[in-house]
Amino acid sequence: MEATCRVVSLLKRTAFTGLVFAGFVAGTSSGTLGDDLKVPQSPPPLTVPKAKCGPHDHPETALQGQVTAADRAAGFKGFSCNLELIGQVRGDGANWQTDEYRTHHGGNDNSQGNDNNQGEDRARGHQADVECAYHGTAFTTAGRTHVGVPVIDITQPNSPKPTAYLSTTAMLDPWESLKVNERRSLLMATDAHNGGFGQGGPEVDVYDLSGDCRYPQFVTTQAVGTGADGGPPSPATPQGHEGAWAPDGRTYYFGDNINSTYHAIDMTDPTRPKQIAFFGLKNTVGLSSHGLSVSDDGNRMYGVALSIPSVYDPSTPAGNGFLILDTSDVQKRLPNPQIRLISSFLFKDGSVAQHTIPVKIKGKPYIIHVDEGGSGGIFFAGWSSACAAGVPPFPMPRIIDISDEKHPKQVSRIMLETHNPVNCPLVLPDVVGLAIFTYGSHYCSVDNRDNATTLACGMFNSGLRVFDIRDPERPSEIAYYNPAGTTTPSPGSNHVSIAQWKAGGPDWCSAQVHLNADKGTIWSTCQDNGMVMLKFTNGSWPFPESSTPPGRQN
Repeated sequence: MEATCRVVSLLKRTAFTGLVFAGFVAGTSSGTLGDDLKVPQSPPPLTVPKAKCGPHDHPETALQGQVTAADRAAGFKGFSCNLELIGQVRGDGANWQTDEYRTHHGGNDNSQGNDNNQGEDRARGHQADVECAYHGTAFTTAGRTHVGVPVIDITQPNSPKPTAYLSTTAMLDPWESLKVNERRSLLMATDAHNGGFGQGGPEVDVYDLSGDCRYPQFVTTQAVGTGADGGPPSPATPQGHEGAWAPDGRTYYFGDNINSTYHAIDMTDPTRPKQIAFFGLKNTVGLSSHGLSVSDDGNRMYGVALSIPSVYDPSTPAGNGFLILDTSDVQKRLPNPQIRLISSFLFKDGSVAQHTIPVKIKGKPYIIHVDEGGSGGIFFAGWSSACAAGVPPFPMPRIIDISDEKHPKQVSRIMLETHNPVNCPLVLPDVVGLAIFTYGSHYCSVDNRDNATTLACGMFNSGLRVFDIRDPERPSEIAYYNPAGTTTPSPGSNHVSIAQWKAGGPDWCSAQVHLNADKGTIWSTCQDNGMVMLKFTNGSWPFPESSTPPGRQN
């Protein structure tokens, strides 16, 4: 999620202490810079076209993505456009990550992943018997009804029901590491709760979903990367933060932003996770790790290189973006497998690189890269300095062509009107008194990695937003939902625990979003409102070519 690198987490702590941390930005060692892109002869609009709302919607009253200071002071009542709320489980609130699992006709396979069977599964297009949602909560106990990860039955979209709570070591606060592998029917997370800022110990938790996803069966809690797991030890004890599976389910990767490393965990035997490789960013681009994704064949990891400036400095080299890493040694299970850097794509108009999604749009390969910090970082001084320099103050997704993986090329930025520096005088007054994470992106998902038509994002105070990306050079907005501000705190929300919640103010919608083309629905969490299930209206989605096969959205 947010403060994901070591520095990001330290910066989060400054929300309490008021300390000023000097940002750092390192130069690139390989790859191309986003600043060097050629400008097309007929450039698309700077900001994405607004969604066209229906007669019964409650559209935004100011700029696209904005909740004005007046709206906040009066108690924000919420906005909606082509989406309506049909189900909700507030519970104790939520924090940074979500995932889902669909129980299919024909059963599940919890054995070693098989690429041929996986292809057959996709071709058959499973129908779901039961659908389950999982989301993290903050590592707090005061005022809690339940701690850990809620399990929610979402089979009936208008009647979501909690069925279980997972409270083993890593599940007490999985931060951004909570991930399902559909092929293996496994749910996994890293321990990220020690200290409460997304840095925990070396433990991972594993659950089996193959029997009934509403009641996950605990498999193991195992420390990894210390040498005691039977694999090579890391130079420093791993500290979990964010994770992702290889699609075949044999390898779980996680980012450790404290030690600036990525770790590859062998999951061939789910009862005995063990580290088999790691990659240190300090020895390559000199930055820190965060989120990641893995190619379908397992031979590429798309990690991020995270920088966190304190202010925008135009003289500083580009130092934030993503990395293309060769993980074929890991995929082949070679002895002493190595992870190698192929290229980096770094830019200056963003920071705190969050995660990546490898997709194909009309058969062409792209990376969707998402930041959680703007050009000047994540605090007000950074936003102000970016505005003064005429660059976007808040983070956004962007689409990058990786047809030539050694020379990625950016094709578009998904900017709202709140991102446009021209609008800074109208937007900055909204966030006075807030220390971190206001407008801008955090997590995004697509409808189908194999044929992406739709991008859905959690954008903090700007709510959940959905975009048409069928033309990757000219994305447009199709829907949004920004829930009303809560008047009582949710004890499992980091919006509350990081002291950024204001009664009646806009929520933090910060987790991955899950689309269902068959039902015309979308669900995610917003930290104070908990799990929300929404239905598309006014014929806005799905598109005729949209599909949402299980396990293909992030």
